[in-house]
Amino acid sequence: MSASTSSAAPAPLTGMRFAIGAFAVALATFMNVLDSSIANVAIPTLSGDLGVSVDEGTWVITVFSAANAVAIPLTGWLTQRIGQVKLFVAAILLFTISSALCGLAPNLSVLLLARVLQGVSAGPLIPLSQALLLTTFPKEKSGSALSLWAMTATVGPIVGPALGGWITDRYSWSWIFYINVPVGIFAGAAVWMIYRDRETPTHRLPIDTVGLLALIGWVAALQVMLDKGKDLDWFNSPVICALGIFALIGLAFFVIWELTEEKPIVDLRLFAGRNFLGGTVAISVAYAIFFANLVLLPQWIQEYLGYRAVDAGMVTAPLGIFAVVLAPMMGKLMMKTDVRILATMAFAGFSGVFFMRSLYTTQIDQYTLILPTLLQGIPTALFFVPLTAIILSGLPPEKIPSAAGLSNFVRVFAGAVGTSLLATGWNNRTILHHSQLTEQANSYNSIFTESVAQAQSTLQIGASNALAFIENGLNAQAAMLGLNDIFWLSAIIFIVIIPLIWVTHPSKDAAAEAATAGGH
Repeated sequence: MSASTSSAAPAPLTGMRFAIGAFAVALATFMNVLDSSIANVAIPTLSGDLGVSVDEGTWVITVFSAANAVAIPLTGWLTQRIGQVKLFVAAILLFTISSALCGLAPNLSVLLLARVLQGVSAGPLIPLSQALLLTTFPKEKSGSALSLWAMTATVGPIVGPALGGWITDRYSWSWIFYINVPVGIFAGAAVWMIYRDRETPTHRLPIDTVGLLALIGWVAALQVMLDKGKDLDWFNSPVICALGIFALIGLAFFVIWELTEEKPIVDLRLFAGRNFLGGTVAISVAYAIFFANLVLLPQWIQEYLGYRAVDAGMVTAPLGIFAVVLAPMMGKLMMKTDVRILATMAFAGFSGVFFMRSLYTTQIDQYTLILPTLLQGIPTALFFVPLTAIILSGLPPEKIPSAAGLSNFVRVFAGAVGTSLLATGWNNRTILHHSQLTEQANSYNSIFTESVAQAQSTLQIGASNALAFIENGLNAQAAMLGLNDIFWLSAIIFIVIIPLIWVTHPSKDAAAEAATAGGH
């Protein structure tokens, strides 16, 4: 065994080193979180520039999430093998390089490869940023360290869509990736300058190579199957069938291998715990719905309401306002309240927000469009931390890093899967509603004939152009009805999964255990 430093915990930073160090670590977190939301509003423009459909453009988001999920379980092993500081700086620099490659990508294939690299490098950034902030602050102010981290992480949803929309409209979608370059260079250099003499001990540890390859194999097969399914007519395609069989066999092999391996890359035995199982399933399903809707909403706003990317960003930006305002209060609130009550309130709040959206129409005004997004910030603030507390509650200290890594892997991967599934669902429901609407568009329907005549008269156009005008309206209406179905289903799912919270029995120290997880 070799150690790069003494195993003793480093002293908290002070003065200018404290200010620069905390800012640089928080900036790296912000860069990562920003990138997960900044691309959402750029998908329609990006897809048009690259000559692909919006559905294919959505892969830019899903492959990032899938690669990020696979990288998360590796963070613990890499930290012990390389060292906390070296790994964090390397992840920042790799994220920066891959961001530049994203911006330079001449076609979708190159962009997706660069996004995979970006997702892999993003894996260690979140857990290591928490750990470094906890060593930056005095131990008695660990709550302040995690509050700073939470504030940084929740500012991203506010700034990301608005900034992404503005950059896309003013310059080009490439610059939503290029802006990471100066930020990443500064953050990496500052972190290395401040923290290089505070490296953690390193150990030569074996890695579960078979488990890692199996994990990559079934995750990749499943994600490609979900992303290509609609284009290839799902299971009528031999390619989709082969991918599905490979993913199923790969998952089964992965589960059996990990349960029998002495030092697995993912400790699946944690699912035997009631708190971990209930909490992880709940947070993963909820995040899948939450994240997928964050992707679909800006697409609909731009494609069917005619908003510019910057305006779509401004509509979705208010999500983070209440999340930022309430984040500093969560620590004290969790100490005084059963975390299951807070999580239940979050799910009920999300359900209410999505029910409000299920009433949207094609004539919606901006206020009605923004209000649910603004209110969504309240359940967002009550969402992540209480469920993390439930997941980690009652676990021995040595299990907390593995549990935090596994739950984050499942959650992030669920976000990628959820986006693919809901995007497909929206497309299918849109086709169904369009078919139902066009059944009424015939010469025997007086309302339809009157609409054609009115369009001709009002717009001073011929019959063929009037029919094309009506068809555009039908397309917008069908897409709206399809998205309403997705919103309504999302509202129902949030209610249905509430019992998962109440099968758990978190300890009274659940909040403290959640804070402890920030150091791993």
